[in-house]
Amino acid sequence: MSVPDDRPDRDDGTGSGADLHLELPAVGARRTALAQALRDAVRSGRLAGGTRLPPYRALAADLGLARSVVADAYAELVAEGWFTARQGSGTRVTEGAATAAVRAAETSPAPEGPRHDLLQGKPDPACFPRGPWAASTRRALAEAPTEAFGPGDPRGRPELRRALAAYLSRARGVRTGPENVVVCSGFANGLRLLATVRPRDWAVEAYGLPFHHGILESAGVRPHPVAVDEDGARTGGLPGRARTLLLTPAHQFPTGGRLLPARRAAAVEWARTTGGLIVEDDYDGEFRYDRRPVGAVQGLAPEHVVYAGSLSKSLSPAIRLGWLVVPDQLIGPVLAAKGQRESWASALDQLALADFIECGAYDRHVRRMRRRYRDRRDQLVSALAVRAPEVRVTGISAGLHAVLELPPGTEVPALAAARAAGLALDGLSGYQHPADPDPPREGLVVGYAAPPDAAFARALEALAATLSAQLAGRGRPARPDRGPAA
Repeated sequence: MSVPDDRPDRDDGTGSGADLHLELPAVGARRTALAQALRDAVRSGRLAGGTRLPPYRALAADLGLARSVVADAYAELVAEGWFTARQGSGTRVTEGAATAAVRAAETSPAPEGPRHDLLQGKPDPACFPRGPWAASTRRALAEAPTEAFGPGDPRGRPELRRALAAYLSRARGVRTGPENVVVCSGFANGLRLLATVRPRDWAVEAYGLPFHHGILESAGVRPHPVAVDEDGARTGGLPGRARTLLLTPAHQFPTGGRLLPARRAAAVEWARTTGGLIVEDDYDGEFRYDRRPVGAVQGLAPEHVVYAGSLSKSLSPAIRLGWLVVPDQLIGPVLAAKGQRESWASALDQLALADFIECGAYDRHVRRMRRRYRDRRDQLVSALAVRAPEVRVTGISAGLHAVLELPPGTEVPALAAARAAGLALDGLSGYQHPADPDPPREGLVVGYAAPPDAAFARALEALAATLSAQLAGRGRPARPDRGPAA
């Protein structure tokens, strides 16, 4: 067994090793307590792999212990593999010790929880393009002007605004130049800015993300729900008091309908007639599978539409970047609402994204993920066609989730059965705005993008078996429009 080396390292400024905060009980075996406290510090991550421990003489003095107590504790943890001791380099935390401890803990019984994550809104984290993103980051840092490392422009880095303006014009039919692009920290941040600028009465789709509803309500917005069907929001008769309309026209969230051209035209006419504003949330517009891509409503009336997008679905929610394409008259108020620096997005991430778009890596990533997510969608549809043909699968021509429509009175028991089977997913009725007077629609919202391949196959089996058991004996015939283009 190696003996801990108590000699300080050569003169590198760290000869005394890392300072340690350890709390030991006042009574009991001191060596045992110290060894356990050190294990806990490694297991929790407070002592990272490679960290050099203080010499046992120094730690003994800090803790009021005999040197032999600390030396014996060090030796015990070296023998167990937590620490390594080498001549001339002192005692260090073993690389991977915390990971090994976690793996060992995983073999012990754990509290029962969801085994299959089918919650909506999550892209596949394993497919994040680490290499291309790292290359863009390196180039961005090497080429960044000096002023990029100081206070910046609240509109965002000019490099990213130019790249976004070109990409959105080409890929999404947005009519804009860099001067109308405002970079923000994701769509939620952009929605807060717009709610601050335009409070009071908004028309909102009757089904949407409760988190977004909460943002509007906290800003004093009075919501007026607009009915939604398989063709998106019914924009023909918008509430008279509303002067702002929040839409998800490319892929209504969460029901999945595409806003028909006539309804797009009606929304634009409303905005022009009333002086209103449309806020277009294009949250997953890049991922369309069975029809030609649907262009942005903003392209029909740039002076009356704020176009909003982010990286949360297309790349990763870990990169907190989004954008607003803002009409001329709103740029000043939006920047004023943004304030002094606190809500600005990282300039370095902005520079990296600008390079990522301009070098073509973003387009390549979107094309690759479009194929992958379409395959996942097809697996879901096929599995349910065989095991639960009574279920109508809708909203699947685009996006990262599907809606499984259920007969009245079955959503609550189906959710309970799914959770009992270890499935994490949402009920459709939970997305209905509380001010909507219509009876809730029942169904399950199933995210199919994030699970690993093997886990996804098991999740589909569990989901299909659960729905088959729940709907057995109801005699509901299969729907004729359950194919991929639904």
